[in-house]
Amino acid sequence: MTREIRHYLSARSTKGPTLAPDGRLAFLGDTTGTMQVWTLEKPREWPTQRTFYDDRVSFVSWSPAGDEIVFGKDAGADEHDQLFRLEPDDGTIEQLTDRPDAIHAWGGWSPGGDRIAFAANRRDSSNFDVYVIDVSDQPSSETERDPTLVCEGDGRLQVSNWGPDGERLLVTKAHASSDDDLHVVDVETGERRHVTPHEGHVRYRDPTFGPNGDAIYCVSDANADTLELVRIDLDSLEVETVVDGGEWSIDGFALEAESGRLAFTRNVDGYSELHVGRLASPTEADTVEAEVPEGVVSDLTIGSEGERAAMTVSATDLNYSIYTVDLEGVGEDTAPEVERWTCPSSGGVPLEEYHDPDLVRYETFDGREIPAFFTLPDDYEEGETPVIVDIHGGPHSQRRPSWRNRPVRQYFLDAGYAIFEPNVRGSSGYGREYAALDDVEKRMDSVRDVAAGVEWLRDRPELDADSIVCYGRSYGGFMVLACITEYPDLWAAAVDFVGIADWITFLENTGDYRRSHREAEYGSLEEDREFLESISPIHDVDRIECPLFVQHGANDPRVPVGEARQIADAVEEQGVPVETCIFEDEGHHTTKLENRVEQFERIADFLEEYV
Repeated sequence: MTREIRHYLSARSTKGPTLAPDGRLAFLGDTTGTMQVWTLEKPREWPTQRTFYDDRVSFVSWSPAGDEIVFGKDAGADEHDQLFRLEPDDGTIEQLTDRPDAIHAWGGWSPGGDRIAFAANRRDSSNFDVYVIDVSDQPSSETERDPTLVCEGDGRLQVSNWGPDGERLLVTKAHASSDDDLHVVDVETGERRHVTPHEGHVRYRDPTFGPNGDAIYCVSDANADTLELVRIDLDSLEVETVVDGGEWSIDGFALEAESGRLAFTRNVDGYSELHVGRLASPTEADTVEAEVPEGVVSDLTIGSEGERAAMTVSATDLNYSIYTVDLEGVGEDTAPEVERWTCPSSGGVPLEEYHDPDLVRYETFDGREIPAFFTLPDDYEEGETPVIVDIHGGPHSQRRPSWRNRPVRQYFLDAGYAIFEPNVRGSSGYGREYAALDDVEKRMDSVRDVAAGVEWLRDRPELDADSIVCYGRSYGGFMVLACITEYPDLWAAAVDFVGIADWITFLENTGDYRRSHREAEYGSLEEDREFLESISPIHDVDRIECPLFVQHGANDPRVPVGEARQIADAVEEQGVPVETCIFEDEGHHTTKLENRVEQFERIADFLEEYV
């Protein structure tokens, strides 16, 4: 049976849980078409909607006392989040920040719940400063509360955690996708102490103060190629491994410092393993594996009392749902109790009809094995099946067996397409060395990995070698444009979502706060301009042979919409069919349901015409 794309896109999601001390849950849900704040008192009950905006809400967080909620919201998907405070008892909402020209990145509640911290580029668009707002009383007027500037930033800062005494903040500075630094900031004086001196690129993710505030716990590759759970002593700055991830990275971590209870996930070939337990000593943890649906766990959090962990769980046949794990009494002989809290609607397509992909590996040009997920449609005809090669963005991202974009994948599977999702070099999840294999001058090696994947596909007897589609979003959009210019004879059609056409104009026009971060991986305008020009697809449009679909949002702060317009114009001048879909009320992501429906209806018609 052929269904309209709306049936697939009507599947709902619930994400980003936060726990109140009394057991209530708040989360984001898109039942109305965009992510809004909802609360839930008991598992699987019907939740209460708390916000009612046309624009999406980006995060939600209970106060330590459980009597207030803070959330963030942008306008037109421009990612310029403002902060709001919600009183759950009466539904009153107070806007805490009102600077539409600035981004406000949530940092957290103070231990006493009287203050919140955040980072924002209010002073200078290229730098994030650290701020605190006192929310202990009602404002004296309807104007914005006056945030206190704690310290000025010199780059991309993010407040990660409050110290247990409420006198310090843990601040992350991101240099690149694979390189971070941690600082401890005195809230009163603004003094900032660097606590992660290192050489080369090292990641310090999900950092939090440990018991007594004398150490930091986080996941890091400071001592290994993969991410481990480590402890950083704040006196000696020694980094000690607490849990070795082994061959695979620990990619999610949460700790409730007072109780020492913790949870973490291991990324095993894209699938999540969830482990819970507690610190047995400063550098040892006793943990057991908790059984959750096979797929991907994200948004790990632990309630302020340390009794439960909450998380988002999804799979290729499970839309984003909230689960909790009981952390009390967990021991070697005690299986953690896992409970599902939300059961969002699967929309117009039953979950049992969703296909599980096969995890495969293929050899690329230098003998490396490239992992990929491959899915065939039902009732395919030998040698007649078209295939969509879907290239992830990032580039430090990873295609995983989660719900992300699964409704669209299933729509194309039901329309008779096979789906191929490679994790080319540069992807995360396979260690630091693998992630660095496409840096700067090695950028085009990842494009060669895609071409090798197409050769693997051409050997599959089920597939039509003349009906292969190149498809990708963001950095994956650049990969699409690079693939159809470097290997024009491989493709029947291409779909570019918010992709980079010209590295020079991209870096010149991307958000000021992102430029240095992106240059650290892609190459800089000052030192690598000639190389960046040489790999920019805009200069090779005369090589494009296949029809091209280009999608973008006019409010995109990451990849400016000019990238879409210039590649579409240039391809059209070559006489190659090109179709554009630009939404004036969207940004880097298409967030509104009606826009998503229009977008994929048009893409489906485009592929039907040319493939």
